[in-house]
Amino acid sequence: MKALETIASVIDALIGSIGRTLCWLVLPMVLVAFAVVFMRYTMGKGFPWLQESYIWLHGAIVLLVAAWVLQEGKHVRVDLFYKGASAKAKAWIDIIGVSLFLMPMMGFLFWWSLPVVQRSWRLMERSHTFDGLPFAYLMKTVIPVFCVLIMLQGLSMLCRSIVTVARGDRRDG
Repeated sequence: MKALETIASVIDALIGSIGRTLCWLVLPMVLVAFAVVFMRYTMGKGFPWLQESYIWLHGAIVLLVAAWVLQEGKHVRVDLFYKGASAKAKAWIDIIGVSLFLMPMMGFLFWWSLPVVQRSWRLMERSHTFDGLPFAYLMKTVIPVFCVLIMLQGLSMLCRSIVTVARGDRRDG
């Protein structure tokens, strides 16, 4: 059980540090969005690459902090039974949810995205917009990274849930 707790702690530390670090990208994203709106409506100028930069930055932030959101329990959860359940029941729900839904879905998305990302890197794909950003391949790479981070967090949840079930912990939490 100690090994499972150690694995979960290492994963949680990694995911937590990635999430807390990437949250700081929200400030530049907002500033870029403000600059785009300001230039468009006060100066009558638009730069596709600048508009794409905040759209892509937003997408990257959402995908790359999703595992941290899951870790913190701030994700959307259909809460029919979970909130009032004991720690052991919550652990069983998490074991089933992670095993039957989260891991297979993220595995499928990872497997499905790899050829797209590989092709994008091979072509050094750029934006389809004239004067857009020249590195669409980097944005596409975020998708399999997202899958890996979510699967890591799922593994952490699974480890912690197995420990809870094995110990017979019935405390709420």
